[in-house]
Amino acid sequence: MEYLTRRGQKMGNLNEMFALQKELNKRIGVDTDTMNEEQRIQWILNYTRALGQEQAELIDSVPWKWWAKYQQFDVENAKIEIVDMFHFLISLAQTAGMDADDVFDLYTKKMKVNHERQDSGYKKKNEEDNKKIFAGQNA
Repeated sequence: MEYLTRRGQKMGNLNEMFALQKELNKRIGVDTDTMNEEQRIQWILNYTRALGQEQAELIDSVPWKWWAKYQQFDVENAKIEIVDMFHFLISLAQTAGMDADDVFDLYTKKMKVNHERQDSGYKKKNEEDNKKIFAGQNA
């Protein structure tokens, strides 16, 4: 099946991942297109908890117990846990009303902010530069 972006272009990998996740979520019974605000809040909390659990499972894939000598790095499981995290991150984005193009757009704008912070020494956190992203001042 070929997917098209909202701009009518053939999807890249990120767009396709978003489309596949939307299909899976609908199959599970979660349709972000029909959610009201209360449902969005609940599903953001649900997905955030699930993401935290996947993060804990990723941590358990690496030898983090400094007191234990028997541990090994389970790189295959770590990769699976990272993919599981993508499932929930994409679901979170969709619940917040974002598609892959929105994520990419905000990602590149935030990347610019991060580079500017590094250029200036990033001595003090300032959320004002994040607010500029939505005001269109940092595009």
